[in-house]
Amino acid sequence: MSAPILSICIATHNRAAFIGQTLDSIISQMADTVELVVVDTSSTDDTEQVMRAYEGRAPRLRYVRAQNGGFDRNYDRAVREAQGEFCWLFADDDLLKPGAIQVVLDAITQGYCLIIVNAEARSADLAELQQERVLPIAEDRAYEAQEQERLFIDVAKYVSFIGSIVIRRDIWLTRDRERYYDSLFVHVAVLFQSPLPGAARLISSPWVIIRYGNASWAPQAFEVWMVQWPKLIWSFPHLSAAAKRRITRKEPWRSPVVMLLSRAVDGYSPQIYRERYAPLLSDWRDHWMAWAIAHTPGVLVNAAALLAFKFMRPYDKLMQVNFRASRFYYRNYLRLLLGNQSASRNPRS
Repeated sequence: MSAPILSICIATHNRAAFIGQTLDSIISQMADTVELVVVDTSSTDDTEQVMRAYEGRAPRLRYVRAQNGGFDRNYDRAVREAQGEFCWLFADDDLLKPGAIQVVLDAITQGYCLIIVNAEARSADLAELQQERVLPIAEDRAYEAQEQERLFIDVAKYVSFIGSIVIRRDIWLTRDRERYYDSLFVHVAVLFQSPLPGAARLISSPWVIIRYGNASWAPQAFEVWMVQWPKLIWSFPHLSAAAKRRITRKEPWRSPVVMLLSRAVDGYSPQIYRERYAPLLSDWRDHWMAWAIAHTPGVLVNAAALLAFKFMRPYDKLMQVNFRASRFYYRNYLRLLLGNQSASRNPRS
């Protein structure tokens, strides 16, 4: 077979319950010019059995077992294993809509070096549509090579979702990746560490379905979004400070509003204050603010935040989903409270 034009690259670990549905959505629309590369990083569940069952169904499916080197190394390995001119980095639990691959192949023929594909967000069981367009842009956009800052402002937050990125493989391989291992965002670093050598395209229609709320790094949320993400964004030397501030504050944990929102979604707690936050602070006023927010009843902060977003930012559906998914959401909180009371009355239950 001739070399593929497009390689869909997945790194997976212990996702046997989801990856079959992901593969079905891809294999059903693969053409001869498309390959699928799945790097399984030492899964201990039934992922290997699921993958072996699919190998015979798609001649251009390549399944690789490898040691788990962490998110960034695993995706880098998947791209290195690929043979296509372009690589579509894809999550192991999300889905492609019918026709998505052909849309991307058509965009590739137009000479872009990077293609960003919009997505819709659904509940973890896919039953509920939570946001029609995760990136709230209604029309396709093109970005010339000299418009890197405009591209960054438009898409940097969105491309933290890895399944949005289709990039020319030679660009990926010639960029610094090892420096960004263990950041969880090597794909963002590849895009923005220096200007791209060509034009980029944003496809505004949502051709990807995100299984929202199924992220494996959720317990690391404070470290990821308060420390690692801003450190990455502010490391790009050719982008202006004004552009970076559009994406994230340099030290978001210094903002009471940011920390209150983190508390509302159960991403900040007295334990995180003691173990992770307090060492970052030197001023007693910052310590007092951080301590007070950590000890504010989460259920009250959650209710206030949800109300504020309903009226002030009704378009931000996913943040409202995050508030409702928190254990501090009043319904979840009552269930936990009643469940704990029931367990204390009946220790054998």
